[in-house]
Amino acid sequence: MWYKAGSFIVKQRFGLLLVLAAATIFMGWKASQVQLSYDFTRALPTDNPKYRDYQAFLKRFGADGNTMVIGIHADNFYNKIFFNEVAALDQRIKKVAGVTDIKSIPEAVNLKNDTSVHQLVPLKIFHYPVTDQYQLDSARIVFEGLPFYKNLLYNPSLHSYLMGVSVNKDTINSKSRTRLINDIIQEINVFEKNTGTTVFTSGLPFIRTTIGNRIKAEMNWFLIGSLLLSVITLFAFFRSFSATLMSLLVVGIGVVWSLGTIVLLGYKITLLTALIPPLVVVIGIPNCIYFLNKYHTVYREVNNKEEALVTMVGRMGIVTLFCNIAAAIGFAVFAFTRSDLLKEFGQVAGSNIMALFFISLLFIPSVLSYLPPPKPKHMRYLDSKLLEKILVKIERWAFYHAKWVYGITAVVTILAVIGIFRIKSEAFIVDDLPKNDKVYTDLKWFETNFGGVMPLEIIVDTKKRKGIFRIKPIEKIDELSTYIAANPATARPLSFVEGLKFAKQAYFDGDSASYRVPYEGDLAFMAPYLQAKKDTSASAKGFSSLINSFMDSSKQMARISINMKDVGSARLPFLLADFQKKADALFDTAAYHVTFTGSSISFLEGSGFIIKGLKESIFWAFLLITLCMLYLFRSFRILVCSLIPNLIPLVVTAGVMGWVGISLKPSTVLVFSVALGIAIDVTIRFLINYKQELPQYHHKVPETLVQTIRHTGISIIYTSLVLIAGFIIFCLSDFGGTKALGWLTSLTLIVGTLTNLVLLPVLILSTSSKKPGKS
Repeated sequence: MWYKAGSFIVKQRFGLLLVLAAATIFMGWKASQVQLSYDFTRALPTDNPKYRDYQAFLKRFGADGNTMVIGIHADNFYNKIFFNEVAALDQRIKKVAGVTDIKSIPEAVNLKNDTSVHQLVPLKIFHYPVTDQYQLDSARIVFEGLPFYKNLLYNPSLHSYLMGVSVNKDTINSKSRTRLINDIIQEINVFEKNTGTTVFTSGLPFIRTTIGNRIKAEMNWFLIGSLLLSVITLFAFFRSFSATLMSLLVVGIGVVWSLGTIVLLGYKITLLTALIPPLVVVIGIPNCIYFLNKYHTVYREVNNKEEALVTMVGRMGIVTLFCNIAAAIGFAVFAFTRSDLLKEFGQVAGSNIMALFFISLLFIPSVLSYLPPPKPKHMRYLDSKLLEKILVKIERWAFYHAKWVYGITAVVTILAVIGIFRIKSEAFIVDDLPKNDKVYTDLKWFETNFGGVMPLEIIVDTKKRKGIFRIKPIEKIDELSTYIAANPATARPLSFVEGLKFAKQAYFDGDSASYRVPYEGDLAFMAPYLQAKKDTSASAKGFSSLINSFMDSSKQMARISINMKDVGSARLPFLLADFQKKADALFDTAAYHVTFTGSSISFLEGSGFIIKGLKESIFWAFLLITLCMLYLFRSFRILVCSLIPNLIPLVVTAGVMGWVGISLKPSTVLVFSVALGIAIDVTIRFLINYKQELPQYHHKVPETLVQTIRHTGISIIYTSLVLIAGFIIFCLSDFGGTKALGWLTSLTLIVGTLTNLVLLPVLILSTSSKKPGKS
């Protein structure tokens, strides 16, 4: 069948190349329409309770995590020149398209008790520009006499000051987010230049945009660098520009098809699907090397180009098919998870790995048929003395040192298993960044000075219309807020109760001692002052919108907003459980319903769901690949022999992660899928070659193994070296996850090559029958 396919491809080469070119042009047109996704909540399935809670929160209160924070440390903050620069920065940022509101000291308001109209009138405390230092000092006294702003906009003990910049949720979730953040940073740079002061920036909009842009830029450069290193290595082996260019075109077509598939399926590029182009390189390069190696080997034997091409397809077609099927299964199983993010990755990766098989099968023989026969220098690598020595040593180890092979394998495996028990499953929002990166250090500055920037939301449902304005829920919300504020991992919570305290202080003529929860009698006297009044002034609107943002329109639900430190996915559940326990003790479930939600909860749940989905997918992939190999080889003995060399690289990789302290998180779990695809590829190629050679050597296992090691070993070693060259460049990344993908995958390649070239022959020899004619 495969020999007929080879003959058909060679005869119909022009038509097949024309169809392939047309399909690639179409896919290229589709690929030009690809867009980036800025939705960070799609890791969770839509029926997940945490997802539903978060969507209900967004619908009722609007987006959380849409505030970029700007921090300033200055002992001379209230110097009129410096203060005017801060106020000027405030005004400039206000004008940036996409900025919706600013909370800052120059914008702070005080409430004045206007007894004539029974109204609390918001009045600006500071008036820009400040011309008189005495006037500024007086305003400062008024401002610092308002506990509402303490540790919210300033930290008096550390001389730290904060500006909160609210951004439009549609803008920050679109490609315009880069322009928005850059415009704000540009104004900050002007301030730094004018004052000589270092400004700290953070908040989820800033962190996500900055990290997303860096990853995008890195992936583009690393993909180019990976291809370049692969090309250099390929040329060093084959000494042929045409063979190198052909291999580059195969993976290039695969990359174009993968991007086109994303658009055809109606998807956008996510942080997961962005990894598919490098995966195409991982699968495509081995296809090219094995085809070329078989072509050169056969041509040197028969000295006939067409016969060599037909034999190449006949011998390598089925090998490459099952290798790509196994790799496709490894990623396609993600399509059966309940996460949209993983589903899209699985569908695109699985379908394009199979498409890559047909691209390789049609393109390589067709192009080679138009090229002149290979010259002796192109096949010189087949006679590499160094490679020959390595393969001879491998034969000796396989035939004469089986006990040593088993012993070393056992020791390494035991050490790896011990390492596996040391692996921690923990993720941080910025843990992939170096500790000296400004994004990381600025985040830590905000955690030290203001308790953090990661949003956590608590919704208290009183189950009654206007139920939040009763004294009991007010006192309970304040007690819960006080409890949370005492935790070193959180900042001071903000809720409408803080607004009531501010109103009570204003009602009692600004006495700071009155900044406390109103008594029931106070609420009765203050009731007229708390009614909504028509006031169109900017200060009135600002304060009113701030308070109203912490309750729903029916006044049935209250929102407690908390900024917290990036404590990590391991510690966060214990922190939330502690807060939940306190909430359960305060709020009777019959009268209240308390919900914990927000970006921090979504991050925790999403990270856990992705890790769980990846683990389950790897298990099912291994099971399906096992069934596929059982069908292919029809031998339980060969199946067992094939699984062990594939399990060991995964175990060793996991063990090394445990020993060196790499946590299990979405960015590192994916390494195992890549590792499984690489290891299984090598095993299938070795065993199919062994199976094809066996009848020619009268089913004599030792002789067949020697021939398989010498013929397939060359391709395996060359493939591993090319892929290591392609992956090792990722070690230059600033991101821990990308760096881990580079060196852990390279480690897996090395271990997989050793287990398949040394351990696999030992296993076949040890389990083979002594009787002639049996395999």
